[in-house]
Amino acid sequence: MAVAVEITSSLEGLDWEQAKADLAADDFDNGRTPEALRRSFEHSQHVALAHDGDRIVGMARLLSDGVCNAYLVDVWTFTPYRRQGIASTLVRRLLDEVPGQHVGLQTQDAQELYRALGFIPQPEFW
Repeated sequence: MAVAVEITSSLEGLDWEQAKADLAADDFDNGRTPEALRRSFEHSQHVALAHDGDRIVGMARLLSDGVCNAYLVDVWTFTPYRRQGIASTLVRRLLDEVPGQHVGLQTQDAQELYRALGFIPQPEFW
């Protein structure tokens, strides 16, 4: 991982406008406003963020019932920072928060990443 990147779980002082702009520029925008993006993270049980200085260069969040099931969402690494282990670090940090829970996710193009982290495809997900 790049030395300058710091992993945190704090949402304090984040520039959600910049985060939204970076997501949109990186073709990882699902239409949320910066305010909706902020609320999504604030209402998640667990979050992990990668910072390079004041800029968010990676993020992930986990929804959990606190007992047996969790759902991993919004795993993103800014393109210039990819292939440095940032997403893997974010996901592992979140998984450490929910030991023993079944963690599900959906992905269209990151199968290799999730396989490397021990996830396996499920036959059906409804």
